[in-house]
This record gives sequence, structure tokens and C-alpha cells, in this order.
Amino acid sequence: MRRIIIHKDLCTGCKSCVLACMTRNCGEKHKFDSFIDVNKDKYFIDLSHVDTESRNHIELNNEGHPVPLTCRHCDKPECVATCMSGAMTKDRETGIVSYDKEKCGSCYMCVMSCPYGILKPDDRTKQDIIKCDLCQGEEIPLCVYNCPSGALELQKEDE
Repeated sequence: MRRIIIHKDLCTGCKSCVLACMTRNCGEKHKFDSFIDVNKDKYFIDLSHVDTESRNHIELNNEGHPVPLTCRHCDKPECVATCMSGAMTKDRETGIVSYDKEKCGSCYMCVMSCPYGILKPDDRTKQDIIKCDLCQGEEIPLCVYNCPSGALELQKEDE
């Protein structure tokens, strides 16, 4: 089982985790270099593609300190329990909570039931749920790998 541990006191708010997530999930049709515009030694990222939406984000807490937020892949996920279509599932072996957009009915019960407010509909169509999959197929999720302060840590259980 894998999950991301958040050390919120170490977060500097640099958003390296957010950028890493965006580039990982941009899809084949929008590879990273296709949504960067290089103009006279400046780089601009086109954030208008739905495929560039990050599955994590950073918010400021009550004291104004940055806190990284991502899916916790809960032991007893409310999003799975409330999903009427079976689009949200938890793999008992890996512990990963997954989303199947082909099964989703866009009822947003998962969004409303997440106790951490992490799940959200995509910004463009409002039909797909934007959700972390722990970078399936990667040894280390890219948000963890690219966090320079160590605020995000991959915890592997049962090893």
C-alpha cells in the first residue's frame, strides 16, 4: 500500500508539486512541450487545457502558511461509499482509490462527500472528476519526487 504523507510545516508554497502533477497528467495529445510557449527567454504555460489540471493544490491555512493538499486514498473512502455508479473504487491490494470516467454519471456525490474537499469536477466540461492516482506506473509520484523541501513523502506499507 502506498500513500502520500504531508509534512505541512515543510511546505514553502513553491508549487513544484502542482506543476509536476500538471505535466504528468497532460496526456499524449498535450505533451509538456506543446503547452509551453517560449518567448524571449520566458516560459508561459497554457493552463486553458483541461488536461493540465492538477490533481493536487496548495492552500493557505489560517496563519497564512502554505499547505499541500492531495487525495489521501482513505482507508474507508467516503467518495467510494457514496458513488452510485461504481466509478470510484478502492483497490484492496494497493490501497489506491481510482476513478473510472466511463462509469461516472457526474452526480458529484464523491465531490460532496470527500471530507478533505480534494475532489473536484474538471474546470472545462464539469463532467469528469479530477483525482490523484498516485502516478500509476511510476515508482514515486511526481509531486513527491519534485518537492524540494520534503513536504511530501511517499509512505509504502507492507514492505
